[in-house]
Amino acid sequence: MKPSLKLLPISLLLMIFAACENDLSKVKEIELKQNKGDVEVTKGAQIIYSDSAYVKAKLNTPILYHYKTAAPYYEMPKGIEVLFFDKNLKQTTKVTSNYAIQRENQKIIELKKHVVATNAEGSTFESEELIWDENTKKFYSNLPVTITLNKGLPTEKVIHGPAFWANEDFSYYEITKGAGVFNFKGDAINQ
Repeated sequence: MKPSLKLLPISLLLMIFAACENDLSKVKEIELKQNKGDVEVTKGAQIIYSDSAYVKAKLNTPILYHYKTAAPYYEMPKGIEVLFFDKNLKQTTKVTSNYAIQRENQKIIELKKHVVATNAEGSTFESEELIWDENTKKFYSNLPVTITLNKGLPTEKVIHGPAFWANEDFSYYEITKGAGVFNFKGDAINQ
């Protein structure tokens, strides 16, 4: 029995070190930022955009890569959710996508793969691409778009087009060569 008593402290010591190693690996997983050369990685990133002390938008992404190159850019390979707000911090628009890339010098954000934007009226804009131009404060897409007005209501309307652009809160938009079913009241054609 004496030899097994000597092994007991050694086994306990090995178990403690094994437990510490597991805890250290968890710490590495939870770590929010880590630098790898010219790439900065942020997990669980939340970015607040403000202008003149007003919060304009909040971007959430599970992982953010910041490439510090001659033409720096941010890549969000696991998707994003962006909420836009008015001056009273009331949400006006929600935009989601499965992938995004922001080009710092050009001030352009490209959203790709199942992009959905919802405005304050509940209308949705769906495409495989949506580009946000920070300079003009406009969204646009050169890929097909489906716009659903009054989604889920009896008055729901669906419009399709090969391309479109919209202002930043999607309250105004234009579709290139749009198609859909439209109902007009009165004499809309002669007005």
